[in-house]
Amino acid sequence: MAALVTEAQLRDATCIVGVGNTRYGNFPETDDYGLGAQALKNALADAGLTVDDLDGLVVGRIRSYETFSEMVGFNRQRYNVQLNSAGRFSAMSVMNAAMALATGQASCIALVYGNNGKSVRDSYGGAPGLYAPWGFTSPGARHALMARRHMDLYGTTSEHFGHVSKAFRQHASMNDNAVRRDPFTIEEHQASRFVAEPLRLLDYCQVNDGAVALIMTTPDRAKDLKKPPAYISGWARADDYSRASIYPEDLWYAPLQDVASRVYDNAGVKREDIDGLMIYDNFSPTVLFSLEGMGFCGRGEGGPFAAEGQLELGKGRWPTNTSGGHLSESYMQGWALIAEAVRQVRGECGARQIPDCKAVQYICATTICSSIIIRR
Repeated sequence: MAALVTEAQLRDATCIVGVGNTRYGNFPETDDYGLGAQALKNALADAGLTVDDLDGLVVGRIRSYETFSEMVGFNRQRYNVQLNSAGRFSAMSVMNAAMALATGQASCIALVYGNNGKSVRDSYGGAPGLYAPWGFTSPGARHALMARRHMDLYGTTSEHFGHVSKAFRQHASMNDNAVRRDPFTIEEHQASRFVAEPLRLLDYCQVNDGAVALIMTTPDRAKDLKKPPAYISGWARADDYSRASIYPEDLWYAPLQDVASRVYDNAGVKREDIDGLMIYDNFSPTVLFSLEGMGFCGRGEGGPFAAEGQLELGKGRWPTNTSGGHLSESYMQGWALIAEAVRQVRGECGARQIPDCKAVQYICATTICSSIIIRR
C-alpha cells in the first residue's frame, strides 16, 4: 500500500525552537518530576513561550504524564504521549512530535525527560521482570560481549575505545555543565579498572540526575519566536529484535545501513554535508558500531578512525559529542545530545562550537536504530 505521506515529504516541516536542561549530578532533594519541571521552565524561557502556548506533551522516563501535567499547570492538551524510559526513545520522541505537528494534531509540543537515577541508585540492570534467559541483565555486560566480538573480528583494541572516551572528555572540559571535565590520557584510560572486561571504567557512561526539555513547533509559528529554529530536516528508523535478549551478531550493522540508506535522502543532504555528530554513547564501543553502520568509515575500521582523531573538535572531520556525551557530560539517554545538536546549529556552544555549523546528525545504535538530521 502506498504511503499517504512519505518520510521525505516531512523534510523541514517541523523545528525545535527551545531547549533547556538542569544541572547534572546528584540531587536527592528533588525527583524526576521536579527535574523535568525545571528543564521545561528553561526550555520555555529559551523559546520565549509559556505553558499556555503549548497544546502537546511528550514525556520520557518521568513516572506519570498526568502527575507531571498537573504539577506544571499544563492541564488542557490536544496531544499527549508517554514513551518507554529506554534511551532509544529520545529520537522516537522527536519523531512522534514531528508527525503530530505535521498532521495538525498539535501546534506546539513540549518534550520533557527527567531522570533521578543517581540519587535513587538505579543500577540499569537486575530489575524484576527483565527477560534474561542467558543471565545478562546488565547493559555493560552485554556491550562487553559486543566489544569483544568487534575486537576478535576486526583487531580492535582497548586503546581504540580509549580514543573515543578521551575525545569526549576533552570536549567536556569546555562544558561547564559536564559532570566529568578532567581530561585524561590513553595511558590513564588503560590504567582504569575493568568493570566488565574488556570495558573499563572510562568506557562507561555517567549515570546522574538531570532533565532535558525541547519545544517543537512548525516553521510558520517559529518565525515570531525568540531563537532561530533548528529544523528537523529528516529522520529514519530501523528495528532489529532477532537477538534482543542477548546482543546482535552484526552489532546492528544491517539496521544502521537501512537507516543510512534513507536518512540523507529524507533530509535532502549528503553525508559529506554533515558538520558534526551526536552519537548515543552509553559505552564507548557503541560509537564505533554507529560510525561503521552509518558509513562514516568502513566496516571494522571504527577503532583506527577514532585513533586518527576524526571525532575530535578542531582536528577531525566529524566532531562528535561536543558536550562530552554520555561518557562525560551525563547519561541523559540521548536527550542532551539532541539539545547539543540544536545549540550547535544555533552557534551557541562557545569554546566547543563547530565552526560554521549548518547540519548535525544524531545517531542511536540499539534494537531501535535511528538517526535525525538537524539543520539551521
